[in-house]
Amino acid sequence: MAAEQPGETLIDKIKEKVHGGDSSSSDSDDEKSKASEVAEAVKSKIFRLFGREKPVHRILGGGKPADVFLWKNKKASAIVLGGATAIWVLFELMEYHLLTLVCHCLILSLAILFLWSNATTFINKSPPHIPEVIIPEDLLVNIALSLRYEINRGFAVLRETATGRDVKKFLAVIAGLWVLSVIGNCYNFLTLFYIAFVTLHTVPFLYDKYEDQVDSFAEKATVEFKKHYAVIHAKYLSKIPRGPLKDKKFQ
Repeated sequence: MAAEQPGETLIDKIKEKVHGGDSSSSDSDDEKSKASEVAEAVKSKIFRLFGREKPVHRILGGGKPADVFLWKNKKASAIVLGGATAIWVLFELMEYHLLTLVCHCLILSLAILFLWSNATTFINKSPPHIPEVIIPEDLLVNIALSLRYEINRGFAVLRETATGRDVKKFLAVIAGLWVLSVIGNCYNFLTLFYIAFVTLHTVPFLYDKYEDQVDSFAEKATVEFKKHYAVIHAKYLSKIPRGPLKDKKFQ
């Protein structure tokens, strides 16, 4: 019995160490969870531009398109931006027409493939493999549904603005449409599309890189804007009669 006591004390010590390790690990887990909760609380109090709650990558849809816009894949981003620039140069600066460009590209491609396919019989090589191109139906359906959703949402915003209940939204929409009309008077549709495309490849990338500085500046600007808007609202906008329409639910 006396010989078993050292073994029992050794086992007890091992058990104590194991339990002590479990308690310490549980304490560390609790500390980590509390630290994460504190970090989330701090993040929730930080001002974000346009009140966003998700990362920029997720707002852009995630996946490969977001990687291209944020220059995560620099090669793909450079190819896409370079292709858009080449198209803009062809149609805007060189004044090339879309139908002419498509026809010339098809003529060149068909001529090369035709000559190549016939030349293989003389040089004893296999003919070129021409892949079969089929546009999937699901892709077109998804694009049509997305376009329909965005158009309906735009109509809903215009209808809500026209009811006259929200003066702030009315002024914002009018100002936005006026700015678009001025820009559209200075540039054609292709140039506007190219400017928007370049903006998508630069502004999100710069914002994602300097988001803390931009959010800090935007917070100060928002505070100043709210002060001036409160003064204008008290003096002028509050005296404008509101529309008599009431909210209605449409199925």
